[in-house]
Amino acid sequence: MTHQESLTKVIEEIREEYPGMLILENEPFSKHGSMRVGGPIRAIASPGDVFSLSKVCSFLKRNAIAPFILGNGTNVVIPDEGLDLFMIKTEKLTKMWMQSDGSLYAEAGNSLARVSQFAQSNGRAGLEFASGIPGTLGGGILMNAGAYGGEMKDYIRTVIAIKLEDQSMYEIEAKDCDFGYRHSLFEDGGYVILAAVFDLPEGDKDAIAEQMRTLNEKRRNSQPLDLPSCGSAFKRPVGGYAAALIEEAGLKGYSVGGAQVSEKHSGFVVNKGGATYDDIVALMDHIRKEVKKNSGITLEPEMKIYPKKMILVDQTPVEIPEELKEEFEKFKQERAKQKKDEEN
Repeated sequence: MTHQESLTKVIEEIREEYPGMLILENEPFSKHGSMRVGGPIRAIASPGDVFSLSKVCSFLKRNAIAPFILGNGTNVVIPDEGLDLFMIKTEKLTKMWMQSDGSLYAEAGNSLARVSQFAQSNGRAGLEFASGIPGTLGGGILMNAGAYGGEMKDYIRTVIAIKLEDQSMYEIEAKDCDFGYRHSLFEDGGYVILAAVFDLPEGDKDAIAEQMRTLNEKRRNSQPLDLPSCGSAFKRPVGGYAAALIEEAGLKGYSVGGAQVSEKHSGFVVNKGGATYDDIVALMDHIRKEVKKNSGITLEPEMKIYPKKMILVDQTPVEIPEELKEEFEKFKQERAKQKKDEEN
């Protein structure tokens, strides 16, 4: 069975098991990603709760397919040709409440803005920095999102996630999440983030709200929020700032096709109109080369740019050359048979 046939089979199985679940087939990613770029995705499912999401993961596992988990798509760039992936959107995982011990429980599909506002309305401080980050809680945890001196790791007690290898649910303590600068255990694959528990200090509601307004106004004044982008294009290098290095290299406003280094904030790559995947990749490569030449520093992308012809098998991104596709499909069939024999 080919990868395409496996995808078709699992779509049919999930539709039969969950007839009410929204599954979009061959859906343009440009409708879901903040950069407004990207071709058709084979399937995009939106489970209604954590239990149906875990069941979908189980169906995928049985068909040797790994899920591509998507929040708001604020940090993802997909090729214009599209990809044969099964995406799971967490947009319906939005339960959230204060627990009896004063901690905050929130599911992964909540926007960071909503979680921050919920915390403020309950007199809990700490997440003001996240109130203007345009992503979901799941994505924020995955990359340990941060701004204005705060990071997600500062207040997380535990993360609830499915481990894809054994399809079990775990509650992982923050100290075991390998949080670092724009990194976590979950970024390395193998888990699906479902929710998190936060320990937040008590604070004055009005003071928290004022801090959120101040930070969001600062964001509006300094960032190109009027154009499609993935936020910061590059991670902050040690001892400097990506935006300053890009500007020093003379690249502010530099364009490749419809992709441009923002004229408002050099740390952003924006879609000024009609940008393609190739435009974005070419611009990102040019920025890295010029900054390296000018400063000796190699910038590391913060936005996730996925390769053409990528598929997901066993949670690992694999780009399959044309000449190896037949061999790869044979390997998959043999592995599927081996797994079936082991189960029997």
